[in-house]
Amino acid sequence: MAEHDAQDRNLPASAKKIARSRSEGQVPRSRDLPHFAMMLAGGAALALGGPQIVETLRRMLSTGLRFDASLLARPGFMADRLVDMTLAFAMVMGPIGALLMFAAIASNLASGGWNWTLKPLAPRFSHLNPIEGLGRLFTGQGLGTALKAVLLALVLGVVGALVLKERLAAFVGIMSVPLPSALAYAGRQLMGGLMLLAVALAVFAAIDLPLQRQLWMRRLRMSREEAKQELKEVEGNVEVKAKLRARMREMAKRRMLSAVPQADLVVMNPTHYAVALKYVEGKMAAPKVVAKGADLLAMKIRDLAKESKVPVLQQPVLARALYAHAKLDHEIPAALFGAVAQVLAYVYQLRAAMASRHAARPEMPHPHVPRELDPHNRPGWDADAVRDASEW
Repeated sequence: MAEHDAQDRNLPASAKKIARSRSEGQVPRSRDLPHFAMMLAGGAALALGGPQIVETLRRMLSTGLRFDASLLARPGFMADRLVDMTLAFAMVMGPIGALLMFAAIASNLASGGWNWTLKPLAPRFSHLNPIEGLGRLFTGQGLGTALKAVLLALVLGVVGALVLKERLAAFVGIMSVPLPSALAYAGRQLMGGLMLLAVALAVFAAIDLPLQRQLWMRRLRMSREEAKQELKEVEGNVEVKAKLRARMREMAKRRMLSAVPQADLVVMNPTHYAVALKYVEGKMAAPKVVAKGADLLAMKIRDLAKESKVPVLQQPVLARALYAHAKLDHEIPAALFGAVAQVLAYVYQLRAAMASRHAARPEMPHPHVPRELDPHNRPGWDADAVRDASEW
């Protein structure tokens, strides 16, 4: 099953998976690049500060081997001499150590970048299992790492052996020359050997750096199921989002229907559309749509209006135009001001006539709606699309 899953991982890693891997401390780093950088930095330090280092070591050796009876008579002489020599040696090796540390940090940043996380420090008890350790050793990656280490050790050993073989007689001859000349000569020979080792490490680092990057990306490859699951996590589960949208629509529907009893009138055509309008003089610049719906929802709006004694006017063209162009909880379009003003005036006159009981009942208006605002006059009219775009 694991082999089949590994074979199925043929998709490149996504940015999210790469970021998650880095947060867990998994970054592509080459071990050979820091070795080369430290070797190069150490060689540069010896080349630039060689004379000063040799002179300091000569003085340390000369001072350390100088004794007399008066110095030996002092009780703390040996401790003081040891402290002085330690401080002198630290003054020589401290800058070199700092340079090597900087080279190691810079080379690691160059290979994997800055990545601050404490997760790699967490204990992993599975790594204490020797059986799992042997299993990791005999994987393709484990065998490749082991073979690379063996090859590197072999190459460095051969280079070192050749250098020693070529210069063995010279090193033996150092014993016959004065100490300052011997130290200088030994430094030059050491520099030559370090440069050859640095060349070998440079070759390995140039190969290992892109190789580690490629192996890291290969380990992070994803299967199609993982890609689908991550897409769901990023964009949200489609079923959950559909349920949330349905719940939001239901909440908006209840809120909208609760506003119908406070409307001034409902404009509808007999069976398809209903739009509830409200206008408060002095507080609104124009009438506002407080509820709108089609089909069953339009019937629900009509029934609620009748229960609340809100006038319901059969104005098919105006109802269609309001439904198509007016947004919920927004003022009506300016092009429909005149038509809505006529039906509102009719409602106010009707209320006044019903209140006085003696006034004549006003005549039902026939408001003018611009032809281009009637959706039935437009080709490709899609009531469902308009419902989705304007109702919610």
